[in-house]
Amino acid sequence: MKRHIYLRLKTVAEARELFFSRFDLDTMLAPEEIATVAARGRVTATPVWARWSSPTMHQAAMDGFAVAAASTFGATPEHPRYLAVGQEAYPINTGHPLPPGTDAVIMVEQVPAPEADPITVEAAVFPWQNVRRMGEDLVAGEMVLAEKVEITPWAQGALLAAGVTRVLVRRRPRVAIIPTGSELTPVFEAAQGIPPDCLPEFNSVILAGLVEEAGGEAVVKAIVPDEADALSKAIREALADCDLVIINAGSSAGTEDYTYQAVSRVGEVLVHGVSMMPGKPTLLGIAAGKPVIGNPGYPVSAVLSFEQFVAPLIAGLVGKNRPPRPTLPVYPAQNLPSKPGLTEFIRVTLGRVGERVIATPLPRGAGVITSLVKADGLLLVPARSEGLEEDRPVAAELLVPFEDIEGTLVILGSHDNTLDLLATMFRRRNSRLRLSSGHIGSQGGLMALRQGRCHLAGSHLYDPESNSYNVPYIRKYLADMPLKLINLAWREQGLMVRPGNPQQISGIKDLVRPEVRFINRQRGAGTRLLLDYLLKEKQLDPVQVRGYQREEYTHMAVAVNVYSGTADVGLGILAAAKALGLDFIPLRPERYDLVVPDGTFRDYRFQTLLEVMRSKEFRAAVAALGGYDLKDCGEVVWEQ
Repeated sequence: MKRHIYLRLKTVAEARELFFSRFDLDTMLAPEEIATVAARGRVTATPVWARWSSPTMHQAAMDGFAVAAASTFGATPEHPRYLAVGQEAYPINTGHPLPPGTDAVIMVEQVPAPEADPITVEAAVFPWQNVRRMGEDLVAGEMVLAEKVEITPWAQGALLAAGVTRVLVRRRPRVAIIPTGSELTPVFEAAQGIPPDCLPEFNSVILAGLVEEAGGEAVVKAIVPDEADALSKAIREALADCDLVIINAGSSAGTEDYTYQAVSRVGEVLVHGVSMMPGKPTLLGIAAGKPVIGNPGYPVSAVLSFEQFVAPLIAGLVGKNRPPRPTLPVYPAQNLPSKPGLTEFIRVTLGRVGERVIATPLPRGAGVITSLVKADGLLLVPARSEGLEEDRPVAAELLVPFEDIEGTLVILGSHDNTLDLLATMFRRRNSRLRLSSGHIGSQGGLMALRQGRCHLAGSHLYDPESNSYNVPYIRKYLADMPLKLINLAWREQGLMVRPGNPQQISGIKDLVRPEVRFINRQRGAGTRLLLDYLLKEKQLDPVQVRGYQREEYTHMAVAVNVYSGTADVGLGILAAAKALGLDFIPLRPERYDLVVPDGTFRDYRFQTLLEVMRSKEFRAAVAALGGYDLKDCGEVVWEQ
């Protein structure tokens, strides 16, 4: 198949305007009549009028005695009036209708002897005092709800009080979701594992949930293989019984991306390619008068594309407004370069450090769905920008309540697997607290502390001259900062290789063999500095290491490169190797510490974190990972 290359990318605003202009969202779907009791969250299609008045008769607003107000005129404690029970005064409870001839209620607590007959009245009441008059709330024929009003629980009550038991509402659109790809297999049928040439299909579950949240009714279709005829047929069938069609994947410009061709066959392509990242391959079209969306296959792209185009479309169809998310000025934890010409959405975690809220970027790949799970906010990089700078504030779109941000401890620096365990148990200890970690290397963490961009840092910087960890670097970069060095763990560093060690690697010297492919950590990482020291110790030139310039930001990322075969060996910790079943060649133990300024140490959030670190539960969980020694965990090993 011939590739269809994007002719001209539309901006998000241009694409949305062109797409939405082809539909009259207010009249596209016929309304439906449903029971009022089932109408919560729906939107009225026409004004709703009261069938009867509310209340339907004059009612007592208090417990007491219903009377004719005129019969009480002139009553005082010195000259009371006496009213015969059942003839001039009638016992009545709140909400009961007034007897004929009465127009007021004397509160029972204002009657000296309510069991007596006649009763004694010591103060006059005026007409309609303590009475809910007929039609006080609504009068028959009066409008209860206007058109395009969302029906709340209290609106349901008002409708029922006015005798409206059925109501005409905007219909929820039926949204067809068509997953495509010959490599996909239903995730529910893959309980025993995914075949090596297949990928699990789960985007339809994500999209169905987003459709329901937006107000639509999701209809997930069967997976369609990469065949133009099969996809065209699936789209036609979906158009027959649904109001809107989402085709997931296949909208890019590859040789097996058939969405453009299929939509062109059944309708018209309006937009193919939007200048946003992730989400660039979005396709927008129309067929049989209905919207057709080619939604990108990578999960992050799929979600962001949905938010920009499908969610507002569904909202328009059901008559709901989509208020913008709240925003907050934040400072990026590091410089975030971006490709000019594309509007980029960067997922971040957020935490207040001093007077500033720090935004720590999550992995930016379009396929990293966990970046959506962990995200507290989104940063938008304008298309004309080359990125965001750490010293300049930018608006973050909030994905979580503001209170979550106030309870967050921000740790930047070296990556370690125990940080994820620590974060989980920290939240378990107090649901208002969170630990946000950013992996920028040990040196990067110390720099972030110096610049006030984090609460604490994770570090394992080895100094060969003193044969010690972290202290020489702290004295160099943070000499004037009162702080404590608290050990998190001792861990084993070594070479991770595939099971069976097919390249027969035994030590550092093997890294310079031309057939051996290495995967490195980023500059400033303690593991990278350790590698450089070990190479220097063996008098080996890093230039000879094939893959020295290939960088990853975590031990697990290094491990998965080895596991997947894109590298033969990587330097990392034993826990990462064990997690993926790799063989491990130990090189040396090292100390991983938390660098904690005194202000952070006194903070109740860190004291809670320290309690978790010292707990038996944390120790047991870390022991299960393997490769750790917690002999000094939670102890202050040095301070300045």
